[in-house]
Amino acid sequence: MPRFPAAAALCLASATLLVLAGCKIIKTPTAEEAAEAASGGFNPERQATELWTPKVVPYLTAKAGPYTDVAALIASDPAAAAAKYGHKEKEGNAPWTYAAKVSGTVIKAETTSRAGYLDTDIDGDGKADVRVQIGPVIKGTAIRDSLDFVSFNQFKNQIQWAEFGKAFNAHLNSQVLQAVPREGLEGKTIEAVGAYPLPGPGQLPLLTPVNLVVGG
Repeated sequence: MPRFPAAAALCLASATLLVLAGCKIIKTPTAEEAAEAASGGFNPERQATELWTPKVVPYLTAKAGPYTDVAALIASDPAAAAAKYGHKEKEGNAPWTYAAKVSGTVIKAETTSRAGYLDTDIDGDGKADVRVQIGPVIKGTAIRDSLDFVSFNQFKNQIQWAEFGKAFNAHLNSQVLQAVPREGLEGKTIEAVGAYPLPGPGQLPLLTPVNLVVGG
């Protein structure tokens, strides 16, 4: 009997194996990876996370002065204060933002609002001198605005720049502020390192911390 069908089947099987051997398995990208690719590599959450521990926290810790020193120098010599403790983005109308350390006693704890804060007395007179944000909603972009190693010009547009600032706030909340207790804070001492923009007349400076320790 002719053996052509068997030979044909053998050829077909061999061809199939060759095709399979030349194939590559392509991983389906995640939604985050797809969004990053679509935006030309922009991923603010990843960027904020990668910068936080090796650069952001050490930079602000080294640059920050005690809040009383920073405030006094701003009042007496704004240019010197800006050079020593401050940073201002060259593009746009961003405010000067200053790095400062706060050590004091909580006299008011706002924990019912999602934009929580600790009004803190640092000179022992029983009055609040600084307001320290504890989130989870963080007002402003003081962390981003205090850094001299990031710039608006590194981003495609104002939207990306804004998202980059929000990413620092989100990372701060998940890595630092979620661990802050929400009960019994009044009368506690705190130690914080962070950044704040110059406040308006009659307003407390609003410090966004990168480190916050609640004591006894």
